[in-house]
Amino acid sequence: MAGVSGPRHDDLDRHPTPGPRNSLFSWPSAKHPLRVMVNYVVIWICRVSPSLQLKNWLLRRLGTTVGTGVAWGLESTPDVFWPELITVRDDAIVGYDATLLCHEFLQDEYRTGEVVVGERAMIGAGAIVLPGVEIGADAQVAANSLVTEDVPPETTVAGVPAEPVEATD
Repeated sequence: MAGVSGPRHDDLDRHPTPGPRNSLFSWPSAKHPLRVMVNYVVIWICRVSPSLQLKNWLLRRLGTTVGTGVAWGLESTPDVFWPELITVRDDAIVGYDATLLCHEFLQDEYRTGEVVVGERAMIGAGAIVLPGVEIGADAQVAANSLVTEDVPPETTVAGVPAEPVEATD
């Protein structure tokens, strides 16, 4: 969508891919295929391993910034193409089957952007965080939400797209 702007879109790097086909056909020019294959295998191991220490150690080897005490749920998926654009700060939780995307392939371009998960933030099961998004400290993302914009600290968001929800007593 040309001309789309907003906080997330302003933080993305745009990479035009002229030609007759969509930008996904240009992926070998975006990232070396061998690097993507290595990333994929390491992330697959992380997805199925129950060991949090192993996951954190392996993801750091791929360039992901992982704080102390970070917990990755089973089947959680950091970006396979650009894991080095992910920062997960101390004591954050990335829930079961959650996905942190740092890229999006579109028709005429692909975009990349950092994803930052703040200290003690929680991303619920099945949630998807899009590139260029920052989840603030102590923020919570409800299960199966699609996070398209930054989440302020100490805020709970839910839905598709994720929006702030009021706390109930």
